[in-house]
Amino acid sequence: MTDADATETPEQTLQRLRASIDNIDAALVYLLAERFRATQQVGQLKARHAMPASDPGREEQQVARLRSLAEAAHLDPEFAEKWFNFVVAEVIRHHVAAGAEENERP
Repeated sequence: MTDADATETPEQTLQRLRASIDNIDAALVYLLAERFRATQQVGQLKARHAMPASDPGREEQQVARLRSLAEAAHLDPEFAEKWFNFVVAEVIRHHVAAGAEENERP
């Protein structure tokens, strides 16, 4: 229990906690946007050089790394892996689209 909890009503505590959650959600959206800007550049590079859209070895390394980070952060490693797989599927979709666009150029 924090000092604020002792002086706030339950409704005030709920509002304060939700405001914190909203801030975290906003930060996550901006971080994901930054991540996708970087992966978009990777996709364009791969498309220009006819490289495969996915890199299973890299993905495997990242899963292991993120599972370890999740454990250290007391986050369910299964959840971290599911999140990563979801994001990677979207990234690969973008890379495939970038490759298709590159192949359409004269």
